[in-house]
Amino acid sequence: MYVLENPVGRFYVGSTGDLPERVKQHGPSSADYDGSKYTHKNGPWELVYYESCSTRGEAMTREKFIKGRKSAAWIRRYLLGR
Repeated sequence: MYVLENPVGRFYVGSTGDLPERVKQHGPSSADYDGSKYTHKNGPWELVYYESCSTRGEAMTREKFIKGRKSAAWIRRYLLGR
């Protein structure tokens, strides 16, 4: 499970089995770039937080929990300690 932040302070929360590759895919130089994805239109992004999870299900549950907070302020306070 990971959190990306862009220069204007927006966050993107996701989960993956290959963090370095997934972060690279979010970049504008990615071969997967099609001009329509949220991360491509709102980047560049910086990896600001990640957690290792035992299972994919655990990672997805944690991702859903964080997304359910619906608040950049919550991410800043509870995950990033800002």
